[in-house]
Amino acid sequence: MNVIKIKDRHELDKKLPSMPWFVEKFINYKLPDLSPSSLLEYVRDYETFFSWLMAEGLSSASSLKDVSIEELEKLHMESVDNFRMFLATRKENTNSRTTISRKLSSLRSLFHYLSQIAEDEHFYPLLKRNVMAKLEIKRTNKPKDTAAKLEGKLLQEAELWEFIEYVNNGYQQEIANNKQALYFYELNKVRDTCIVSLILNSGLRVSEVVNMNIDDLDLKKKLAYVYRKGKNDDTFKTPVYFRQEAIELLVPYLELRQSRYSPSKREKALFLAVANGKKEGERMTKRAIQEMVVKYAKRFGKPYLSVHKLRHSFATDYYMRNDLYKTQEQLGHSSPETTQIYAHLTDKTMAEAIDRQKE
Repeated sequence: MNVIKIKDRHELDKKLPSMPWFVEKFINYKLPDLSPSSLLEYVRDYETFFSWLMAEGLSSASSLKDVSIEELEKLHMESVDNFRMFLATRKENTNSRTTISRKLSSLRSLFHYLSQIAEDEHFYPLLKRNVMAKLEIKRTNKPKDTAAKLEGKLLQEAELWEFIEYVNNGYQQEIANNKQALYFYELNKVRDTCIVSLILNSGLRVSEVVNMNIDDLDLKKKLAYVYRKGKNDDTFKTPVYFRQEAIELLVPYLELRQSRYSPSKREKALFLAVANGKKEGERMTKRAIQEMVVKYAKRFGKPYLSVHKLRHSFATDYYMRNDLYKTQEQLGHSSPETTQIYAHLTDKTMAEAIDRQKE
């Protein structure tokens, strides 16, 4: 099991005892089919919902664990609409339309299981009335809409290589007068440039980069073996190709990985960081990589750039040179519909390129 799934499984096991018994029953039912990461999101969504029920007086429970099925049966559609409004308007942690749809889908899955699959000792459904069956969740992420949101927020053409070069050299000039920042930059610039280059030359997700071990690289074949999102088989790693340009930065990083980060013999992670107060390098976290990219992006003049937008940038560039299905396979999308985002993005990019040629 990859490191993120292991961490999420531990977190899931910690949270489940505080949930009502029927949630634990549902999670155990789903465990063979869904990753611990997905199930942890479910449980977090249920925490939010049950806490809201208690706050609104729709449940007499004094703790999440005491919320009853009978209380779920008595919910009116008006209550569901009010919960949706709560998610959309609360001051702290305001949710996007996509997040609201996901949270409501989590609830619909639980209610469906309790009303259609789970049975009591007399073979009757655990939930006699399912208010969530009336809930219509409209799709919020159409490829064309997603492409419109990404427009102007990605690296295009030469910018991909300019950003890599900036991380490798340009950033140093920006912080020349800050000795502490300069020290840490010099310490990690080979690693940081390598990570940015690998994503921009492969389209790997940040979770896939975090989970990679040294043994997952095959430089001769230009392959990285990764656990792909949505695949719950922890015995198989998917081979993902990367461009030759990535090798040019992987090789120098691999040469200094041991001497620069001094990992223990047991540490197999590809990308390492030395935490404050520690001497041995350990696997970089997802947050560390995300914050690292944002740090460089702001100075580069692209404050909206993120790790995921680096993936989108690669995908747009890759799609312009390949077809939809090759791009789908490279990115690990389960559906070609998701990959259609890049068809919309490249239409705009190619139109702009033609206009530039006319000038």
